[in-house]
Amino acid sequence: MGKATLMSVNLKGSSFLTLKDFNAEEIKHILWVSADLKHRIKHRGENVPLLQGKSIAMIFEKRSTRTRMSTETGFSLLGGHPCFLTPQDIHLGINESTTDTARVLSGLADIVLARVYRHSSLELLDKDASIPIINGLSDLYHPIQILADLLTLQEHYGSLKGLTLAWIGDGNNVLHSFMMSLAKLGVNLKVATPKGYEPDANITQEAQRLSKQFGTKLQFLTDPVEAARDSNVLVTDTWVSMGQEEEKKKRMKDFLGYQITMQAGSVAAPDWTFLHCLPRKAEEVDDEVFYSPRSLVFTEAENRKWTIMGLMVCILTDYRPQIPKLKF
Repeated sequence: MGKATLMSVNLKGSSFLTLKDFNAEEIKHILWVSADLKHRIKHRGENVPLLQGKSIAMIFEKRSTRTRMSTETGFSLLGGHPCFLTPQDIHLGINESTTDTARVLSGLADIVLARVYRHSSLELLDKDASIPIINGLSDLYHPIQILADLLTLQEHYGSLKGLTLAWIGDGNNVLHSFMMSLAKLGVNLKVATPKGYEPDANITQEAQRLSKQFGTKLQFLTDPVEAARDSNVLVTDTWVSMGQEEEKKKRMKDFLGYQITMQAGSVAAPDWTFLHCLPRKAEEVDDEVFYSPRSLVFTEAENRKWTIMGLMVCILTDYRPQIPKLKF
């Protein structure tokens, strides 16, 4: 974890495996850098080659649209060279041990982003690499998605503190990352999952500790309507993640009633919005909500690019943003 003070944050050289390892000031700093890059590059048309001469190794055990495109285009836009590695190119721990792969990549690249099945693969990479490792998704966490979600909400609402987010769906890796970050930023969390699909028990225990520490509300429910009630943000995700295809029939039955509709929105706060990390299926959220002005999903998807750029700049450089600090 980088060292934070009231005046400055230094994340240079840090790995980014889970938001559990980062405090509020560090998360805010990453979002500030991300907003700054978005402003300078998108809105002012500036060339900002902060990563010129640097390279990133992108290991993808799982397919991806947003993670690959945001990282590859973002790193290039900053002047760096991305190298995409599929299971046909590299098998962690199969053709070569993960330890050896970590050491080899440490001599060939400046940073690694890995999208893997097992979180333990990331921890082993991080243990044996001498360069930073970014979690591009694992079975346990998806922290880079949450950075995009937080920036999207900050842009829309102007600040985050005091918002209530309702998670309606599976107790998965995206939810776990929300649970490790929202309380630090003063955001309340209501979680509705069917019985048997609750989040990880150890992560739940840590989230309860964080909620108590930061004075936020954390509720675990089985009624999606109660979760939506008075919430500012309604969030869901896929009910069937990659690797769970054989469970699809059972999951479709167990998640009946969990589709987000305007009826769910009718009990939410007047300013309610909707998020989904994508790809989306119609059973998770209907078209009326998904394509409505309430839905921030396409801004959220774009912000995957600006936030991964911000994160990589924080990890690889001493850059300080030019825009004023964001309000949180």
